[in-house]
Amino acid sequence: MAFNRLPARDPRTVARDIPGVLDVLFPRLTGGLVNALNAKMFSFPGISSVPNGLIQESRLQKAMMFELSMARAESRLKGGELASWEACLAIASQRQQRHFDARIPERLEPGDMLVADLAAGNLVAMLDSVRAQQPWAVLEHSPLIPGLGWVASGHGDFAIGSTLIEVKHTERNFGAGDFRQVLMYWLLRYARAVESDGDTWSDVLLLNPRRNAGLLVNFDQLLRSASASSNRVELVELLRSAVGQEFDRR
Repeated sequence: MAFNRLPARDPRTVARDIPGVLDVLFPRLTGGLVNALNAKMFSFPGISSVPNGLIQESRLQKAMMFELSMARAESRLKGGELASWEACLAIASQRQQRHFDARIPERLEPGDMLVADLAAGNLVAMLDSVRAQQPWAVLEHSPLIPGLGWVASGHGDFAIGSTLIEVKHTERNFGAGDFRQVLMYWLLRYARAVESDGDTWSDVLLLNPRRNAGLLVNFDQLLRSASASSNRVELVELLRSAVGQEFDRR
């Protein structure tokens, strides 16, 4: 079972590989709701999607391509000297090694670097656009996702102000798994906020640099739509119960 692998405890992987943990909490997160949410997607002006032909020519595993583009984008966002492709590949490989199906390339081909650079450029442009709309807020890299029970702590992609930002590099619309993931992040963050009188996010911005697509969703509305009309406290208690029961069975 997935519980036997270290990544299964990571909140991102729990939401993706063990959806039953959240199905009890969000029984209405079905195709109809997902389609309704995706109907509100938007694109960023001045940005072009990454050509599918270039992506298909690359032999890199798509997950590795995504990690490579993220490493490249993070280097750009930090400013200063741009990290080498070797350094970006090392970062991407380290992240991908957490997953049992990862294929680590020995070297990058020119086409690999081109696709990753285009996707990274799109992501940086998207984040620059977001920052321009909130000039008072600081863009946070890898925001902490607190753990709970057997679910270990993890990290999101970005956050700015009260908005969580998650990045997807796929050819499809945002799916139920993506919404499960950010809901899991919110619940874990809220559970910690209740204990420590901390803050949590009010919105989530999903970004897809590959397709030049964005989707801004209010967490309260998403919680109400996806759950059986449970309030925040009830959902956190249900999550505590779910992860506690799974932990007891280990």
